[in-house]
Parts: sequence; C-alpha cells; structure tokens
Amino acid sequence: MPQSSSPHALSHLSALHQPNKAKKLIESIADFNGSFYTDTCDFNFSGCCNSKKPFWRHQLHKTATKAKARMMMNPGSNKDDGEVSGQVGHRLYLGMDFGTSGARFVLIDKQGTIQAQGKREYPLLYMSEETMDWVSSWKKTLFSLLEDVPVSLRPLIASISIDGTSATTLIIDSTTGEPLWRPFLYNESCPDALPIVKSIAPANHTVCSGSSTLCKLVSWWNSDDSNKEHALLLHQADWLLWLLHGKLGISDYNNALKVGYDPEHDSYPSWLLSQPYSRVLPSVKAPGASIGYLQEDIRTQFGFPKDCVVCTGTTDSIAAFLAARATQPGKAVTSLGSTLAIKLLSTSRIEDARFGVYSHRLDDKWLVGGASNTGGAVLRQIFTDEQLEKLSEQINPMEASPLDYYPLHAVGERFPVADPKMVPRLQPRPESDVEYLHGILESIARIEAKAYSLLKDMGATQVDEVFTAGGGAKNRTWAKIRERVLGLPVSRAIQTEAAYGAALLALKGAQRDIDIP
Repeated sequence: MPQSSSPHALSHLSALHQPNKAKKLIESIADFNGSFYTDTCDFNFSGCCNSKKPFWRHQLHKTATKAKARMMMNPGSNKDDGEVSGQVGHRLYLGMDFGTSGARFVLIDKQGTIQAQGKREYPLLYMSEETMDWVSSWKKTLFSLLEDVPVSLRPLIASISIDGTSATTLIIDSTTGEPLWRPFLYNESCPDALPIVKSIAPANHTVCSGSSTLCKLVSWWNSDDSNKEHALLLHQADWLLWLLHGKLGISDYNNALKVGYDPEHDSYPSWLLSQPYSRVLPSVKAPGASIGYLQEDIRTQFGFPKDCVVCTGTTDSIAAFLAARATQPGKAVTSLGSTLAIKLLSTSRIEDARFGVYSHRLDDKWLVGGASNTGGAVLRQIFTDEQLEKLSEQINPMEASPLDYYPLHAVGERFPVADPKMVPRLQPRPESDVEYLHGILESIARIEAKAYSLLKDMGATQVDEVFTAGGGAKNRTWAKIRERVLGLPVSRAIQTEAAYGAALLALKGAQRDIDIP
C-alpha cells in the first residue's frame, strides 16, 4: 500500500504541537501495513458480544494496549511535524475503512487531496480468555478514529462514509441495536446452511457459497431458538454507520449483494422474500446515499458541524477500487497481496459461483471480480522480503521464462480454474534463485492473463488497462513482466487505500441532493 513520503506518526493529538515528542512516537509506533507481499492478518476470527453498555462513552478516552494511531498530514506541506495545513477553509469529506486487522480514516477536499489520515489497530478486547469481542473492538476503534481527526478540521467535515469487510454479518436487536449473536466474520463458512441456500437460489448464484451472508443468516436462523421477532441483519459497515446516524435497518446494495439482493432490479428477489427469515433483512440504498445527520451527542462531543451528513457505505474491496479512480469500462485493478484478486469495470453483469465470479453495481456499470489462490503468500513461503527485492533486480523482465508453474499456497484453486483438488506446481526448481523467482512471477502473470480472458469469455468488457494495488505493486520488475504477458499498460494505482475510496463516496453523497426524512 502506498505511503506518504513524509508520514507524521502520532499516537494522540496532544503531540500535534510537540515536534520532539512526535519524533519519538514515530520511532516507537509499529506499522500494521503488513510485509512486502502480505495483506492479511493471523487473528483467530471468532468471538461474540453481549455487552449492553454504551461502550464508547465510557471507553473512548482509555488507551487500549495495542491500539495505535498515525497521522499523515498533507504531503508536500512545509509545516513542522504534526501541524495541519492552514490553507484548508473549504468543506472536507471523511472516509473510514474497517479491514481485517485495523481501521483507517482519510480526510479529503473536493479535489480529492488528502488533508489528514490515520489508522488504528483493533484493540484486543476479550469476552473470555480465548473469545475476541469484535463488536466492542470495532466500536471503540470507530470513536478512536473520530478522536484522531485533527480538531481544527472537524468543523469543516460535510459528510462521512464507512466501508467494511464483505459478508461480515451481525444479527442485532432491532429496537436497541445490540448484537443477539456473535458476529459472523468475512472468511467464516457455514457449510450447514449451503444445501438449504442452494435449494432456494438460482444455480451458481453469488449466495451459493458457504461464506455468503445468506448462508450465515440461515445458519443462525436454524441454530438459535430464541425469539426472532426483533431480530435484524446488518453488515459491519451498516452497524458502524448506525452508531453515527441512529437509524436502524439501512444497508447499501454492495454490502447486500451476498445476502441475495438484486442490484439490477434494485430489490430483493421473490425466492428470498418468500423465506421466513426475510423479515430480518435491512432496507437497501445506493452506496453514498444520505441517511441522516450525525447524531447530536456525537457531533457535540467531537465538534463536527450541524449539517454533517452520514452516507451509506460499501465493502472494503469496492472502496479500494474506487480509490484507484478507474472510472471507464475496460479499466481494471489487480490486487497482488497474499492472493491475486482482479476487478474489472464492465458494461455487462457477470455471475458464476463455480469460479467465485460476481458483479457489484457501480451506478450504471458493473464491477466484475474474481480471486485466485495464487499470489504473494506463495512467494513468502519460499523467499524473504530482502531476497525478493534483490533477486527481482537481477531479472530481465523483457525475456520470457521457460518455466511453467501454478503457484498455490495450498491445495485448491477457484479462479480462473475451478478445481478444489488442484495441487501446487512449483517444480522443477532450477539451481538459480533468480531463474526460479522469474518463473514464479511469470507464472502468476499468466494466471492473471487467463483470469481476464475468462471474464471476457463470460461476456465482460475487454480489459484495456490494469492498475495494481497490494504489496506486489511495489515490484517494478514484476510490473514489466505482467505488462508483457498481458499485452496491456500496467501501472501502480496512485491511491489504493479503501479509506480513500470511502472518502470519495462521502464526497459523492454530499454532492447529491440531500434527502433526509
């Protein structure tokens, strides 16, 4: 992920006017961006929450053991460390991204220039010795980020939006907003519900995956014997936004896709509405639509303006795509993290659960996506970051490698080949590590090319330019290899932070006619 060339790392706002203290904090704060090719975390994703207390009011000013914040002021500013540009006098737009291991905020102006940004790791809060209290951790992080926004900029904020991890699902009480069940996290599978979902949904529908939101809903519905009269389903971003605007039961059509919402017809399909659990589904708006003004107690607590609007959000992957500003059909973003994920802006909608391919609606276009199990995790199994950097410098990217591999971290592939039994192919290994790395990088590039070709065969718009995000975007040699193999222009996306995409969504929402009931 790209970083400012002169980051200002601060653990609390009192350091803003103490440059020496800020310098020491910079040296002591650990970054959680991940290493060279890694974009995931190693937490055990299980937990629950039954807290009934208004957590943020009591906990906001306590320092969590491992919570960290870093503030980066406007790049290019000649101000001393920690100072905010005094030239900002116009409205600003706040985006927040809640990822797998931490959260970020980005504050932009109307031109998209970053005025401030920061991040927090999720505090490790436990319900028991081994059970992570994710809901309380997310809630505390949300208000910690609001506290991290520079005080002088808060009165200028016109709108707020949040993205969250796709298919992270909460079942809450529709009268109190309190969780009725532990959250189902994005990577959690519910195989017990899959046969039921497949029996009601169209073949190869997006929900026909054990990790879909609908499978999580069905699993909960069939396992919880409690009174479901006041139950309500929300996604992670929905619930966090509710804490800000106070209106329960609102989602967006990006987050709602994996629960079965049809963004093309802008409604839930009849096969879903006929199910008894359909009454827990939220109402759905377009991403970036205004929901309501920031709640008065929060506004006065932090000094936000009276007209600050809270807008619907999106998923983290959609927000990251928005950040790249690939706005025309044929433009694509390849994310080279632990896995290889591609997203292509298309005029046609493509869906095929066999390959894990599905489409998100982006206004009048479709964002077609798929993910391969190849990627940086394989490289990290074999090479260190230092080796990757040094060996890459010795590769001639204009020469094709004769080695033919299918690099996988473990058995199984989904896209562009749907084969759960596919075994990794990383042999024969030449004596030269340079040649070996060359072969692996080129083989991953061939898989990327096959993925885009498959999307075209399925009916998507043909790709004509690729932007790159993730840790692998730093490797210039790999970019040149991919450019040769793809036969397309390949460049590193200037912005790849999902929080920046969420801020653009907030800007979009503020530019629409405000319609708040």
